[in-house]
Amino acid sequence: MPSTRDIRRRIKSVKNTSQITKAMQMVAASKMRKAQDAALAGRPYAEQMNAVMAEVTANVGDFTHPLMEQRENKAGKRGLVVVSSDKGLCGALNTNLLREVAKYDAAATVHITAGRKASQYVARSKRELAAEFTYKDAPEFSEARQISKFAQDLFLEEKVDSVDILYTDFINTLTQQPTVKNFLPVGEITALDADMSGESEKKQGELEASATEFLFEPSAEGVLGALLPHYLNYQVYQVLLESKASEHSARMVAMKNATDNAKELIKDLTLQYNKLRQANITSELLEITTAQMALGN
Repeated sequence: MPSTRDIRRRIKSVKNTSQITKAMQMVAASKMRKAQDAALAGRPYAEQMNAVMAEVTANVGDFTHPLMEQRENKAGKRGLVVVSSDKGLCGALNTNLLREVAKYDAAATVHITAGRKASQYVARSKRELAAEFTYKDAPEFSEARQISKFAQDLFLEEKVDSVDILYTDFINTLTQQPTVKNFLPVGEITALDADMSGESEKKQGELEASATEFLFEPSAEGVLGALLPHYLNYQVYQVLLESKASEHSARMVAMKNATDNAKELIKDLTLQYNKLRQANITSELLEITTAQMALGN
């Protein structure tokens, strides 16, 4: 049975831990707001770009581009871009993401990682790692362009037949969902491809209601050839923004839960301490009373 001294030490230790988790919660909350604003601000541009690209691909006829080449098991391997966080303490965010990575055939998958957790998992599971990238708390377009270019080069050099992107989509502060997007080859593009908010039907109605006829110069083919690389680069950039918003949201919630659990534990330990202290006092009083009665007799 623990002594009152042991319980006091444990209460002090838990209080110190709760102060740390509270501080981490506040930091994560500050970063979360910025990351969420950045992710939400990028969606309208991504959706408008998809609307333009959908219109272009509908008017190019038999136009072909190396990034649109459909292959049937030519290289025998698939590329997978995995976007994770650099640090832990964000609940089950990385666990859920890496569980999806495990579903891919290790022997037939070439991995490109963005984030230390993904890199560590690929190395630990002895999967093929083609490249490892990092990105900041406020992702920059240049970072996304590097990842996108490497994936495009891997595809154009026919080292892989296709490339997918696996990341955590930001739904709201409490919900983040592992999501796989087809990256290469670029197939038929729809105006809803960039909708990451889970409101596809609503967006479809808005797009149909505000349909616009585009005029392309010098030609739809020329516009598509120039826009494709930028379209892919921005897709990766939006994925990085979504991943960061998901990471900071998950960490803020995890640290809040940890702080609340620490407070509950402190209450339980304090109650246990008071009961033990009361029992000790009662025992001492009984001993004194017994001694007095013995002396009196």
